[in-house]
Amino acid sequence: MPADAIPISESERRQLNERYAEIATLAGGLAHEIRNPLSTISLNLELLQEDLGDLEVPQARRMMQKVQVVQRECRNLEGILEAFLQFTKSGSPQREPTDLNELIGEFLQFWGAKARDSGIEISPHLAADLPKVSLDPALMRQVLMNLAQNAQQAMPHGGLLEVQTLLKNNAVQIEMIDTGTGMDERTRGRIFEAFFSKRPGGTGLGLPTVRKIIEAHEGSIECESEVGRGTRFRITLPTGADS
Repeated sequence: MPADAIPISESERRQLNERYAEIATLAGGLAHEIRNPLSTISLNLELLQEDLGDLEVPQARRMMQKVQVVQRECRNLEGILEAFLQFTKSGSPQREPTDLNELIGEFLQFWGAKARDSGIEISPHLAADLPKVSLDPALMRQVLMNLAQNAQQAMPHGGLLEVQTLLKNNAVQIEMIDTGTGMDERTRGRIFEAFFSKRPGGTGLGLPTVRKIIEAHEGSIECESEVGRGTRFRITLPTGADS
């Protein structure tokens, strides 16, 4: 639980979860309703593009450019909808006892090729004999992917990404540390706000989704950053062990 969180009773937690589930269902349904006509629009734009390609008139090229602009905006909207659907689903984890080091190792093996292509060196330091953690493996992979992509964007010319695990005070911690551009204090204070993004084309839902997933696991996430020196994300997850 975050340090500044106010304790709530089990009944209050259950009521909040029920209310969240209802809102998430409505929001997800709305997103799906938007996606259906959007798919129809995208399909018809493809057909229109094919028809324009067969025309041999001066106006065809200008019309094609306008169609391509609309297609690009449709793809952007589809990306936003996908990110929003992930955001609405992130508060309902299907938890199971999980070897965190194994999960992280599999993710780094998967993501390693992209890291190498971006000139990023991965340096894992995974503590031995970590207890298993009750978590949703699919959602935790989403957390790792979002944080890795965040680090990649912060290191456009390559750099070092350290991934660490450790056991501290009956909790498991994950740290992801990059040598990227870093953030000023004002930006760092807003990164977990929904739809806040300083990256052109960004949805502003990646890090809010990460925080939502971690908090749904009764954990917390912290960020330390300095302009020109890099960023550290620290995730703390309970093990269920007695103090």
